Amino acid sequence: MNRRLVLAVIAVGLIVTTAGCSGVFGGISDEQLDRDQKYDDLRGNASDADVTIDVEGGNMLNSGEFRAVYDLDGTEELSLSQSALFSEQALDIHSVRYWYPNGTEVTGSELDIEQSRSSTEIRVPDKNGTLAFSGEAGRKTFSLPAYVEGSHEVRLPEGHRTTNFIFGDVSPSGYEREIVDDEERLYWEEVENEISVRYYLSRDIPLFIGLIGTVALIGGAGIAYYYREVKRLRKEREEMGLNVDIDDDSNDGPPPGMG
Repeated sequence: MNRRLVLAVIAVGLIVTTAGCSGVFGGISDEQLDRDQKYDDLRGNASDADVTIDVEGGNMLNSGEFRAVYDLDGTEELSLSQSALFSEQALDIHSVRYWYPNGTEVTGSELDIEQSRSSTEIRVPDKNGTLAFSGEAGRKTFSLPAYVEGSHEVRLPEGHRTTNFIFGDVSPSGYEREIVDDEERLYWEEVENEISVRYYLSRDIPLFIGLIGTVALIGGAGIAYYYREVKRLRKEREEMGLNVDIDDDSNDGPPPGMG
């Protein structure tokens, strides 16, 4: 009986393991690869950079998203991965598009795309075409390795900034910054490793300063009230002939002459 139970447990474990592996290495579905997405505002004359990335911030319930367009210029294959805690993991993407140099568009399901645990491999039919894909970003953060050589431009959500040293941060350094229609754009002539950006909604700064001021005012009023009460109690005890420091109750004792 025990032997049958052990065999049954092993069989169930194999089934679960096999299902898990197929989920990890099953690749990206055609539905994900062909999901609708607009890239016209990042392609061609819309950007001077070899790589243009548009970031959309998230909210308390949902993560953000990014759209990336790559002018390949001699790159035939991209290996998309990101650093995890102990290893490299595949970059999850969707809405993949490819344009031949003559402008003919191809959807993601028509490309050679394979995903393993550690990377998402994309092979394009012409190394001088244009590739685009989308993926998940943080609510107020974005990071992505430099998968190709050349200039990179990152466009932040409208009304968001990186300039406050407490709430904003940009890496690597050596970038140019400009504001176009209330949209902050960061430009690097060359990126060797990874782009990492932390940003904030500019209108939140006055609210934060106001909150800090309110807390400081309330705290100051509380401290002032405390010291007034201490002085009042000390004066009352002195008038009663109790020459005792009220801050140290361990030294309280009977008044002189009453011991």
